[in-house]
Amino acid sequence: MTVPIAIIGTGIAGLSAAQALTEAGHTVQLFDKSRGSGGRMSSKRSDAGSLDLGAQYFTARDRRFVTEVQRWQSQGWVAEWAPQLYSYQGGQLNMSPDEQTRWVGAPRMSAITRGLLDGLNVQFACRITEVFRGEQHWHLQDAEGFTHGPFSHVVIATPAPQATALLAAAPKLAAAAAGVKMDPTWAVALAFETPLDTPIEGCFVQDSPLDWLARNRSKPGRDTTLDTWVLHATSAWSRQHIDLSKEAVIEHLHGAFAELLHSAMPAPTFSLAHRWLYARPATGHEWGTLADADLGLYACGDWCLSGRVEGAWLSGQEAARRLHEHLQ
Repeated sequence: MTVPIAIIGTGIAGLSAAQALTEAGHTVQLFDKSRGSGGRMSSKRSDAGSLDLGAQYFTARDRRFVTEVQRWQSQGWVAEWAPQLYSYQGGQLNMSPDEQTRWVGAPRMSAITRGLLDGLNVQFACRITEVFRGEQHWHLQDAEGFTHGPFSHVVIATPAPQATALLAAAPKLAAAAAGVKMDPTWAVALAFETPLDTPIEGCFVQDSPLDWLARNRSKPGRDTTLDTWVLHATSAWSRQHIDLSKEAVIEHLHGAFAELLHSAMPAPTFSLAHRWLYARPATGHEWGTLADADLGLYACGDWCLSGRVEGAWLSGQEAARRLHEHLQ
């Protein structure tokens, strides 16, 4: 009987590892605390259609990832997004075009992880709280007190603070993960019946509580019945207001948005706020993956590399490569 490999987390890193391990002939079993896949690449269904509240877009620089994104494109999971870009600094709004190729999931960000999940064995709404070793194999305990296993290896593909606790069986790896600081981000979506009178489709913001804003309808395949905007607060503002009520966050960021547009903005017909506690690593690392090959414990994620979607995918590939090589 083949003992499967457990993968905790179905964001880009976990699914990248799952894909590579499956292609190498291994059996994997995935777990995720959420009701669906994607992590920060997930989309939220709302009264205003589907909203990308986490990753807004991604770029591809490493040729391996470029090849993978081309595969996603051929599957119809991603499309290029070429927004009218602006920057806002010192109260000034300026056009800010660049040569970057930006990709988004189509018709929503979660299309990518949904596609990658196809055919994989996954258990959702299952929060793993402990990873422990039996005589021969690994077992996982969930928040309900159930035990899952046996597993030959475990790949932990969660944000660093969550990975720290799950790496308790490998103190060195746990210490490395514990040293990674991750920044929070408050995200707000606002929808307007009458489209706002502005050419902006994406904007990098400075000198404001806001860090970024995007016009949802400018992304390919999105619902265009309402004019919906996604606003991201800066890490500093988000950390300072980490426990603020969602209503107050919406009010603050709506105000900052109106100030940026220098306009009396109508009240939104719809609004929501989402707090990403671990939006991105504060600094990049060059680990690729954290691994204790003899124990059979691995950790991967954007925090092991660049903090970008590409970094998450490459980290998952690296974890899978190291695990597979150890078995050869």
